[in-house]
Amino acid sequence: MDPLDDETPDGDALAVGRRVRALRVERGMTLAALAAAVGRAPSQLSMIENGHREPRLSMLRAIARALDVSADTLVSEEPLDARSALEVALEREMRSPRFRALGLTPFRIPKGMPDEAIAAILRLTGEIDRLRDERQATPEEARRANLELRRLMRAQGNYFPDLERQAAELLAAVGHPGGPLTQRAAGEIAAHLGVTLHYVADLPASTRSVVDLRHGRLYLPHRVSADPRAAMLQALASRVLGHAEPASYAEFLRQRVEQNYLAGALLVPEAHAVAALAEAKRRRAISIEDLRDAYAVSYETAAHRFTNLATRHLDIPVHFLKVHESGTITKAYENDDVNFPTDRLGSIEGQLCCRQWTSRAVFDVDDRFNPYFQYTDTGGGTYWCTARVEHSSQGAHSVSVGVRFDDTRWFVGRDTPHRGVSRHADEVCCRRPPEGLAEKWREGAWPNVATPRTLLATLPTGAFPGVDTTDVYAFLEQHAPT
Repeated sequence: MDPLDDETPDGDALAVGRRVRALRVERGMTLAALAAAVGRAPSQLSMIENGHREPRLSMLRAIARALDVSADTLVSEEPLDARSALEVALEREMRSPRFRALGLTPFRIPKGMPDEAIAAILRLTGEIDRLRDERQATPEEARRANLELRRLMRAQGNYFPDLERQAAELLAAVGHPGGPLTQRAAGEIAAHLGVTLHYVADLPASTRSVVDLRHGRLYLPHRVSADPRAAMLQALASRVLGHAEPASYAEFLRQRVEQNYLAGALLVPEAHAVAALAEAKRRRAISIEDLRDAYAVSYETAAHRFTNLATRHLDIPVHFLKVHESGTITKAYENDDVNFPTDRLGSIEGQLCCRQWTSRAVFDVDDRFNPYFQYTDTGGGTYWCTARVEHSSQGAHSVSVGVRFDDTRWFVGRDTPHRGVSRHADEVCCRRPPEGLAEKWREGAWPNVATPRTLLATLPTGAFPGVDTTDVYAFLEQHAPT
């Protein structure tokens, strides 16, 4: 194919074209004069100078002769003059996919356009690239964000007074008398916030709910979950908290934690729950199951809520773990000096939980009706935990809450006979197989990991990692009221 007919933009063609133009102008030649000298139409020479067509070798030599330079000069890698270098850089930027992704239309750079204007556009596009890179949540960045957030939670005993206050104000606004939040009261909160509820069968697969901010509509899955209040309140929480589009993965993660916290504070109101827990402590009968049943929430919600209130109101440091059936830790919190396994960054999420720990041992228990209790001796002391197994779309997870041995006296289940010994901080505990077994199978095994995919993959870019915004916008367009 004749390269002259190839209109595919090319970076080298841009540089060659700008060098031709610079030399032509330097020699005082018009475009028409150069075109006549090489036997081409001015429009074809213009395409070459603008980098839209790459000249074949014979044309390149003809142009070089007309400009009284060697062909090598036109294809030289030597820097262009400052103006031409700026124009080439901007042309390349305008031809890039990311420029089109911004919805901008490429334009012809006029001769009178100041160098400063071109430099400013390039600086802005470079800043956009930098911000997108920051929002690309690699596993390492996700772990760093998790670590920083957990440090904040630990420093505050996982208690956030501003969120508790907002929950109390919302409950008062709908006249909630205290105690468990009914489904009707949850609906009244939505109405108070000016949001109507719509249950649909075609909710985008990458979402749990979608809020139409323009029309005040909240879309939820048609198939109602075990607790329809939770998903609704989590979605409304962002509206209450005034969340804006997150500028980083760390901000996205913080917003998720605030959503879940506020939803939990509405489902298990602080004043009522603290009074009940204080009474249970007085009777030495604290139970996560009782908290779950009293407020008709999931075990995980009850466990989370207990961590919010235990240190601040009961003076009990605690730890919380959520562990996938593969043994991978997916959520963690601790302020009781328990020594969980960490990576080199200090992150717990993504690490293998010790198989001797309560969170792993519970998977081997046949009785799934009653809670499982266990004492575990560690190098840093003895801990007591209560755990249950729950199921989700990504498989089974155990959820456990634990305390130091001295605080066990406040809990139901302290008389359990189950004990374990964990040295999970040491490589020689359960993460390293016995030498004989390893020697036999080291070269003869090829396992495929079952770890939750969100801990392995780079999260997609975007304001809301993992969400297909095209699906969401198409969904809203289809369901928006006329």
